[in-house]
Parts: sequence; structure tokens; C-alpha cells
Amino acid sequence: MTEIKQQEQITEQGNPSKPEGIAGAEMLTRMNESHAGVTEWGLSHFEWQGNEQVRDIGCGGGATLHRMSAHIGSAGHLTGFDYSAVSVAESQLFNEADVKAGKMEVMAGSVENLPFADGTFDKITTVESFYFWPDPAQNLREVRRVLRAGGTFLLIADIYDHAGLSEQTVENIAKYKMFNPTLGEYQQLFEQAGFKAVSVHTQAGEDWVCVEGHK
Repeated sequence: MTEIKQQEQITEQGNPSKPEGIAGAEMLTRMNESHAGVTEWGLSHFEWQGNEQVRDIGCGGGATLHRMSAHIGSAGHLTGFDYSAVSVAESQLFNEADVKAGKMEVMAGSVENLPFADGTFDKITTVESFYFWPDPAQNLREVRRVLRAGGTFLLIADIYDHAGLSEQTVENIAKYKMFNPTLGEYQQLFEQAGFKAVSVHTQAGEDWVCVEGHK
């Protein structure tokens, strides 16, 4: 079996929408590496103060949390959130030092009903997870609810719907039932959810998108 076929098999068995089992853990480890470029680019749209309350929805293998932790000092805190038990465990392991130090917490739960008070977080992000949110329009309103006034939400993904997507990408979107809006649809979704000063960023030569919304 070729390396590509092996990776495809791991992805299918690991379940991208909700990672599970040994294959899910392997898939998350690979995604920590393969999503590094788009994650770093997307997070560059944050302006850091160092004392923020930060949340990562769909924290996966924990690499995004780890990357954001470098910008947060002792006065800040990070919360990872995922509805996959495997993702929660992998994120905790990847960020073991921060979790033990109390700088970070990783929790299980769904974006449908976030267990936080209104206006809890200064910054919220989600990387490569929006494809699988159960009710995107409603879930975005829930994200906005827990964002503080003046706070920023970044939605980061390595594809968006347009005519230039590869055949393999189109097949995977159908196979895994991924929600993949156009740039215009992203803008509309964020504005209808109540976000202000919405910006839809793209990167030349890539299919990457970072949607930035404020409260």
C-alpha cells in the first residue's frame, strides 16, 4: 500500500468530523503538522496583548493551542474545546506543561451549547473544524455570545468553495459531508450572526481562508 493510500485509510478510519480510536489519534498527529502553515497564517490576524482569555473550538491535536500559548503570559488563559474525547486527550497530552501549570484547560463539549457565560473570551478561534459544525448559522451566534465586547473571532480553513478546487478535494468534501461556503457566504454568515467589521482574508497561491469577526 502506498503512503498516500495509507494516509487516506487512516483519515477514513479516524473520522475527520469526530476523531476516534487509534486511527483518530494518528490522524490528529499528522494534522498538527499538515495544518501548521494555514494555522500560523490565520493566527497572524490576531493582535496580542498577552493577558487575554483565549478559546479554541475544535482544538483537535492541540497544535493551535500550543501556538497561541506563546503569545499569552501569566495573566492570560487558554481553553481548548472539542466534542471528540480523542481530541481532548491528544490536546491535553500535546500541551501537558501548560495544562499542569494551570495556564490551559481542555474541555469536552459541543459548539451547539457552550458552557460559558456571555462575554467570557477576548479571542476565539477555530481551525479546520467549521466544516463539521451541526448548525453553522446558530453555532456562530453562540460563539458571538461568549465573545467579549471588542473581542475577535477567527475562523481558519485551508479550503473554501470556488471553481478552482481539485477533483480530490471536491471528492473529499462530498465523502465527509463537509460544509464549505464561498467567500461571499462566509461574509454573510458572520454578518447575520451579528459580528461587526467582518473581513474575509485569503492567501495568494493557496485555498486558505481566514474569516475575522468582531463584537
